This record gives sequence, structure tokens and C-alpha cells, in this order.
Amino acid sequence: MKKTAYYTKQVVVLASSIVLFVGCSTDDSEEDLGNWINRSVFDGSPRSGVAGFTIDNIGYMGVGYDGDDYLNSFWAYDMEGDFWSQKANFSGSPRNATVGFQIDGKGYIGSGYDGVDELNDFYTYDPATNSWSQIASIESTKRRSAVAFSANGFGYFGTGYDGENDRKDFWKYDPSADVWTELEGFGGNKRRSATTFIINGLVYLGTGISNGVYLDDFWVFDPSTEDWTKKTDLDDEDDYNIERSSAVGFSINGYGYIACGEINGATTSVWEYDPSTDTWEAKTNFEGSSRQDPIVFSNASKAFVGLGRTGSLYLDDLDEFFPFDEYDEED
Repeated sequence: MKKTAYYTKQVVVLASSIVLFVGCSTDDSEEDLGNWINRSVFDGSPRSGVAGFTIDNIGYMGVGYDGDDYLNSFWAYDMEGDFWSQKANFSGSPRNATVGFQIDGKGYIGSGYDGVDELNDFYTYDPATNSWSQIASIESTKRRSAVAFSANGFGYFGTGYDGENDRKDFWKYDPSADVWTELEGFGGNKRRSATTFIINGLVYLGTGISNGVYLDDFWVFDPSTEDWTKKTDLDDEDDYNIERSSAVGFSINGYGYIACGEINGATTSVWEYDPSTDTWEAKTNFEGSSRQDPIVFSNASKAFVGLGRTGSLYLDDLDEFFPFDEYDEED
């Protein structure tokens, strides 16, 4: 399968979108497995480019862009109760295209774009006190549309766009010392708007875009050794259609998932990764509108996808995904 290229013009929100509505089955004879159920609509203003993290059964998310303004409001979603509650506003400047991760029960949000400049500042959120504190910034690495994750008590941050170039460097955050340290060893392509998910302590990274090309390389990071290993390319099979940017990644019960995103327009498609065979399988498409830059809340047994945008329409809906259930159009 050839890589798909397109011309991208840098604007406040990356890449223009075409609204696509795609059916829930890619095969008339065998419907894809997986079901989506509507959950509580977000209480705040519709937005995309938000950042968030999950602590136990609570998904936290905030900042973003609503088509007119950059935002700093911050919210929590209760996975068990299916309701939203507003929390203390993010204490940094309003922004979008940020990253989020959690370490030992505290959340972290940083980097992004404020409508004028790329950013490198980071902040930590304590849910016990509903308060924010600024932590160390990453010097000389201002950027948006990066990726971030946590493992073994550390935070990791890398890739993204610095205002002139796409990046591939990675950094490690030690919360006990409040220090960022640059790492070496990632052999993948430069990229922005990539996707990650974690299975059994290993971090998988793929998708994204650079130089107008959707990328097909796929990698796994072992936090115990801090080594990267290349996996099978995302276009290895002729029927794979995984390459995209601005998607979300999550894991459920030992499988990884990439959902929604943008490839010459917003999409609803969902793909499941089996780490035991290094293979992918199409699942039932996301049942809401096609979208890019959504948010996902996942605690490894549940996953909720919502918000984002399709073209100039900003969204506020939220759906829960059941990957092993049969599709039910009545849900």
C-alpha cells in the first residue's frame, strides 16, 4: 500500500477536514465486531485539541479550542456514574494541541499552542485538592501536537511540531527531582499528531504526519530498558487502512486500539492491535460523526471517545466502546 500524501497549510488548528460518514461494516458478509453506546454529553463548550488523563475511574480533560477561543477550563468525567463535573481551571495560558499523562495519582498537562506561539511549560493537577502547580518546563523544545505517556513512575514526551519543523526527540520527566532529561534511541520518523497506547507495560507508538505524508512505521517502547523496537508497518497488509493523524489510542483487556482521526478528512474507522501476533483487525466504526482531535478516557477495561471536530463543527458528544460485543444499531 502506498503512503497517502496531501498538502497541509499551517493554521490555528492543524489540517482542514471534510465531513465523512462511513458505514459501520467494511464487509457485507461479516459485520465487524464492536459496539458503541452513547454516554453523557459533555457539559462544557464543544472543543477539540484537548488534553487529559485517567486516574482510576475518572477521566480528566480540559483546555482546547472551540473555533473562536483557546480555553483553560478543566473537567472530570465519572466513568461509573456517567456524569461530568467542572474542576479548577488549568492555571497555564489557554491553549490547544497539548499533551497529558498521569503519575501516581496526579495529572500532568503541558506544551501546546496558544494561537501565537508553541509552548513548553508544564503543570501538575492534584485531584485531592483540586489545584494546579507549575513544574519544570522543557527547555528549548517548544511544540504542539506531541505525544506523552507515563510508565514506572516517570513521564515521557516527544515528537510534535515546533513551529518550523516536525520533531522526533524524546524526553523523560522525573517528578521526584522535577527534571526533564533527553533520551536517545528512537529510530522512527519525525512526526506530529501521532498516537500511543499501553499494553502490559509496553508503549506502542504510530500514525501521525510529516512533510505532507501519513506515516506507516509502528514502534514499541520498553520502559524497563528505554529501548525502541520496530514492529510491522501499518500498511503491511493490503486491506489495512490504519495510517492517519490526530487520532486517539487506548487499550482494553490486552488489545490496543486506534480510533477516528484524519486522513484527507475526518474519519470514524477503528482498528484493533493484537500484540501476540503483531497484526491489526478492523472493528465497528465509531458511531458518532467523523472526527479528528477527540479525547479518550481509558482505564484498560473501559474506553470512552468523544469531543473533537469535523471540519469547522466542534463536538461535545461521548461514546463508550465495547470491542468484544456484537454491533447493535439500536444502542
